[in-house]
Amino acid sequence: MAQTLASISALLLSVAMLVFGHGLQTTLLPLAAAKASFTNLEIGVVSSSYFFGMVLGCLAAPHVIMRAGHIRAYAAMVSLMSAAAIFHPILVDPFSWSLIRIISGFCLAAFYMVVESWLNERATNENRGTVMSIYIVILFGFMMIGQISISTMDITSFVPFAIASVAVSLAVMPVALTTTTQPAPIALVQFRPVKLYRNSPAALVGTLLVGVANGALWTLAPLYGSQIGFNSDQSAFYAAAIIGGGMLSQWPIGRVSDLIDRRLVLIGIGVSTALVALVIAFLSPTGFYVAAGLAVLIGICSQPGYAIAVAHAFDYADPEDFVETSSGLLLSFGIGSIIGPFTASILMNHTGPGGLYFMVAAAEIALAGFVLARLFARQALDPEEKYDFEYAATAQVGSVMSPEPLDVDADNVIPPEEFPAYEDPIYDPEAQEITEEVIIPEDEHRHGHRLAADTTEENENGEQATVEKREDS
Repeated sequence: MAQTLASISALLLSVAMLVFGHGLQTTLLPLAAAKASFTNLEIGVVSSSYFFGMVLGCLAAPHVIMRAGHIRAYAAMVSLMSAAAIFHPILVDPFSWSLIRIISGFCLAAFYMVVESWLNERATNENRGTVMSIYIVILFGFMMIGQISISTMDITSFVPFAIASVAVSLAVMPVALTTTTQPAPIALVQFRPVKLYRNSPAALVGTLLVGVANGALWTLAPLYGSQIGFNSDQSAFYAAAIIGGGMLSQWPIGRVSDLIDRRLVLIGIGVSTALVALVIAFLSPTGFYVAAGLAVLIGICSQPGYAIAVAHAFDYADPEDFVETSSGLLLSFGIGSIIGPFTASILMNHTGPGGLYFMVAAAEIALAGFVLARLFARQALDPEEKYDFEYAATAQVGSVMSPEPLDVDADNVIPPEEFPAYEDPIYDPEAQEITEEVIIPEDEHRHGHRLAADTTEENENGEQATVEKREDS
């Protein structure tokens, strides 16, 4: 385990720096937009634009990575994200900020894909859960640190935008200077919502509705805090409290879902989140500590929803469909997250700050109602038929994670970047060298192969002949 962590330390350091800058922007932008006299609707559009970019990234970033390779794609996307961050104080208008956030969302989707495929390949089946859990803790921990760091800055100045850009820029260095080999090309998967729905309607609709609620909470909580009278520091801590509450409850609620029907847990999440949201909407607490306590509570109730829905989908999916399932549900979540901030901003325009929580309550009630209907449509699985809950495989961050990825013997895999344009080296594991070259189709040589040992078989003339066997890796 120590050797594995040492090999990925540069990658984890890069994650910490980038998500620090991302977390800072997440809290900074709605507060700075309000100071710049953006309307609630304009702030909602800017917030939704980030998730629109992320959905585009989930669809297009794999092609960028396959074309350029992990390290070059990573460096390009992180550099572009850094440049986008510094343009916010230069082009202060809703349209420009929306375009910038689309770019940031796209780049972050590519970042997650590179990082998670890299971590998956470095980990073994024995320590994969630990490695990915450390990654998740670093990711959300430094995102929270980035959020609350705004309390030391003047949001009307150029400084916080510059710090966010510098933090993102520095995230390139650990990976660019690493001496470890980059992972094999990522697998392309299709988004097939009909198949996902047939596999688990509760999971597909559930992730969509959780995205509506959580997308609005993540992006508009700082704006809500400022509109009920909090200063910038308090608004930042208020937004971070929601994420912190979610971190506290993910694993306990996930383990409970192993023991009972996960749909019952989703119903509980929907009902409890709706109740807390309605309390916040009607009480409109203006005392910071009361409001922060309620923010932690709604984070505890709402944030595990995505992970439970994905775990429920895994219970019914075939192992070979895990990557497609997690990718499809992440897209569903992203689509919901586009809808959430935009809808909430409209309600905030008409009903005041509490409109955010009215919208959250409506989405969570719809979630509970739909999943309740599904209880009567499909019998629950026995606990022993389900996969154990693993938050690292169900977190709403990337799209290449799988609960039980196939272990690949790196010694028997030829890196794609070493392949000639139309030639595929034949690798002899015994000799540890390339022994022969053969011509293969263009569409095969880019994907990498695991080469099995040669065998001797009779050909059609009855003579002994050596046969080279190849398996896809």
